[in-house]
Amino acid sequence: MRQCRARVRRGWWSLLAATLALIIAAAGTAQARETIDVQGNRRVDAETVRSYFHAGPDGRFDEAARDAALKALLETRLFDKVTIERAGERLVVHLAEAPVLDRVAFEGNKKIQDKDLTAVIESKPRGPLQRAVVQADVGRIVEAYRHAGRDEVAVVPQIISHGNDRVDLVYVVTEGKKTTVRQINFEGNRVFGKRQLAAVIKTSATNMLSFLTGGDEYDPDRIAADREQLRLYYRSKGYADVSVPSAKAEYDPTTHGFTLTFSIEEGPLYHFGDINIVCNVPGLDPEKLRGLPLARSGAVFDGNALDKTTDVLAIELAKLGFPFARADSRTTRDAAAKRIDVTFTIDQGARTYVERIEIHGNMRTRGYVIRREFDISEGDAYNKALIDRAERRLKNLNYFKTVKISSKPGSAQDRVVLDVEVAEQSTGDFAISGGYSTTDGLLAELKVGDRNFLGSGKAVNFSGTYGQYARGIDLSASEPYFLGTRVSAGIDLYDKQSYASSYQSYGSNTYGATVQFGTPINEQLGVQYRYSIYNQNLTLDPTSLTAAPSLPILQAALAGPAWVSAAGSTVTYSTLDDNKNPTSGIKSQLSQDLAGLGGDVNFLRTTEDVRYYHALNDDVVGLVRAQGGYITGWGGQEVPLMNTFFGGPTMVRGFAPNGFGPRDLTPGTTMDNVGGSMYWATTAELQSAIPGVPKEYGLKALAFVDAGSVFGYSGPTIFPGSAQSLQVANSNVVRSSVGVGLTWDSPFGPLGVSYAVPLSKAGYDVVQPFGFSAGGF
Repeated sequence: MRQCRARVRRGWWSLLAATLALIIAAAGTAQARETIDVQGNRRVDAETVRSYFHAGPDGRFDEAARDAALKALLETRLFDKVTIERAGERLVVHLAEAPVLDRVAFEGNKKIQDKDLTAVIESKPRGPLQRAVVQADVGRIVEAYRHAGRDEVAVVPQIISHGNDRVDLVYVVTEGKKTTVRQINFEGNRVFGKRQLAAVIKTSATNMLSFLTGGDEYDPDRIAADREQLRLYYRSKGYADVSVPSAKAEYDPTTHGFTLTFSIEEGPLYHFGDINIVCNVPGLDPEKLRGLPLARSGAVFDGNALDKTTDVLAIELAKLGFPFARADSRTTRDAAAKRIDVTFTIDQGARTYVERIEIHGNMRTRGYVIRREFDISEGDAYNKALIDRAERRLKNLNYFKTVKISSKPGSAQDRVVLDVEVAEQSTGDFAISGGYSTTDGLLAELKVGDRNFLGSGKAVNFSGTYGQYARGIDLSASEPYFLGTRVSAGIDLYDKQSYASSYQSYGSNTYGATVQFGTPINEQLGVQYRYSIYNQNLTLDPTSLTAAPSLPILQAALAGPAWVSAAGSTVTYSTLDDNKNPTSGIKSQLSQDLAGLGGDVNFLRTTEDVRYYHALNDDVVGLVRAQGGYITGWGGQEVPLMNTFFGGPTMVRGFAPNGFGPRDLTPGTTMDNVGGSMYWATTAELQSAIPGVPKEYGLKALAFVDAGSVFGYSGPTIFPGSAQSLQVANSNVVRSSVGVGLTWDSPFGPLGVSYAVPLSKAGYDVVQPFGFSAGGF
């Protein structure tokens, strides 16, 4: 029993000793844990600072913990300076808080706007001022100017204090002179010359047009794109192994510009070998696809033809009811024979649906303006043909510099996201210009308008012209999706005057309005309906007459003003690849107008204009055009002279305005062109880029042959109260000419000059070999 009690007593003593040991150890640990004293903080809470410190298992902050906390605090960018020191069992954290930015501004910047520089820098209002970030921002601004072609830019940051640790940050920019590309060289090019390759790239050496195009600005991104353009150009010409490994830019301080050198490794010339189509899609007849490949066996290899064929096949597969089928091109290169065999493989792709449509780059154009051009929406089956159609429609709007629609994986395996990337261009028009044309003489013009008004897709335009032989104003507005439907609507108000010139002895006044509605029938066919009401009046100025006016002119003047009330329609069929600069396709317009729905005159007018474009190669486009028209009175009325047809340079170049057609040759009169009731004209034309001039300059050279005639005079033929007849030349004489020309799609509007030599004409026709028209200088 005593032994048992002794063991119990020893157990209690052991437990008491252990408890005392734990209490002593805990007390020692508590005494060992370091405290953190935060000093210098004004806006940042001390506990927030302490949260960046992480003690070790022993409760102390070793050197690694202190270093990690120091780095973490500095990375917050809330402090200009952070120091940590040990004071006994305490850590003392000394802080110097960074001032707060009230405002971030720019001064001296003209070439790059504030909003663009703001997007580049990291310093933001209401954020902390960090010296390292400010210096990095200076580098970012310099780089932005470097991409804008200005290497001599200087940026000085200025800090303006308002007290209480609040400051303004101002970047003072000295832009300097534009840094240009003074010379462009090519190394390794044996097949194509320097001028031919220079026309392929967008960067150009400084020349007299550089102030308009900006092509000589040094831009590293543009140069990188030029390397790819050169590679694609060689690849389209048969050089499948080509590479452009480098583009070196060397700055020459004497010329204050760069010398740019592209290094090219051409490789051998290849031809197409066997061209095959392999179809792995059940139910699809490959024979329906045999004629679609643009590549031809034995022809020079063309990488572009492969890409285009893949697109053509994808569209055709969708039309045939296989929207999920996929076309890929696979090449087999025979280096010894210098030939490339191509197999287009058609496989059944996974069933894919459009999850959503994302739009980027539309800073001004509203999203619905872009979305309404799609015949496909979220949840629909992915259809390559409909997507390509939407891309063509968006390009034809002429709101954007570029449009690219691509796809990326969606949230599920059978979902894709359509990514629409657009780059907007200016759609507004404000111009005060002067010019000259062979029809209107010297003229001045004011134009104000926007074809994408407030980003809504509506077009609003005003123009006023004051010319030597023509004056007028025009106000128009149009809505391409009237009441949310695919019906376009527009109204046009106008007032125009013309005056006697060397081409006609009379003037005219016309004012009125036109209301029109249009609707597409399908992708290629559309109809426009219109109603016009206008007042027309032919005038004679006795002081300008050198002889007695021709009888038809005199009678039209004596008849006085007349109201024309007409309804009409235009049917347009178009397969053009580009409405602005077509290279392939057909465009046909058939128009009819019936006057006599009220008003003073009755007539029926029909005109037709057909144009066919075909790319002969990458640089030359052929155009064949045919046009014709017929007008007749009804209800016992003759067609007013002002509504008949007059031959001139718009039909056959080389002839003056009103230069051919029925003419009064009665001696002692002004011998005016008195108009005809029928006309026809044809044109064969070659349009070519100019060697050595980049296509972006908008310059084209023309060579053409024109032919046509105006005939069918239907006016008076006998002087009133006399048996004397008018001597009106009214035969269907073929007028033809051959010539050359130059067109420029300039920033001021289209400019055109032509020189044509008439090959056949009537003896009384008026020729004008040199023709010039201008939208402004």
